[in-house]
Amino acid sequence: MSIINYAAKVINFKVVYYGPGLAGKTANLQYIHRCLPETSKGKMVSLATGDDRTLFFDFLPVSALGVRGFTTRFQLYTVPGQTHYNMTRKLVLRGVDGVVFVADSQWARLRENVESLRNLDENLKEYGLALAAMPYVVQYNKRDLGPVAPLDYLEYLLNRGARRVPSFEAVAVDGTGVFDTLNTVSRMILVKEFGQAQEAHS
Repeated sequence: MSIINYAAKVINFKVVYYGPGLAGKTANLQYIHRCLPETSKGKMVSLATGDDRTLFFDFLPVSALGVRGFTTRFQLYTVPGQTHYNMTRKLVLRGVDGVVFVADSQWARLRENVESLRNLDENLKEYGLALAAMPYVVQYNKRDLGPVAPLDYLEYLLNRGARRVPSFEAVAVDGTGVFDTLNTVSRMILVKEFGQAQEAHS
């Protein structure tokens, strides 16, 4: 759910990067943070959780959108990938506006990808949310490592059904596909949020 700061005239949207441990969620945020100009980003905060960690920072898009005099800001989070940190995952999902599911393309990680996607769906349901109804994209990361599963097979496992969402091949450590992923989910959030606002005023 977007948070509106009327005093500062800022609308905050929350994007959560979800996926199994070591799939590349952290690498995505680190690359984005490194590439953004200083004036367009907040400080990156890392919350250690044992052998895993949750990252957070917010940023003003380089071409910050002004809507009815408000500036839009996106807050990017990762969740810890390890299954025993599920309570932290749930907390990070609270108030989410859009999700990036980061899958590890390696054959050896396919089961973990499927389990993590199922876990995401279950955790969203606890907040009365449905993955099929929210801005959501899939990123197939680590395409530079072998052996990796073919894209068609990954789509079959992780992105099929009534609603197929945009998906991207990526190598997050060098930035391949990182901003394509972020820009798409950001646009989807804005279309949904401001489309609903226009309907409410019509």
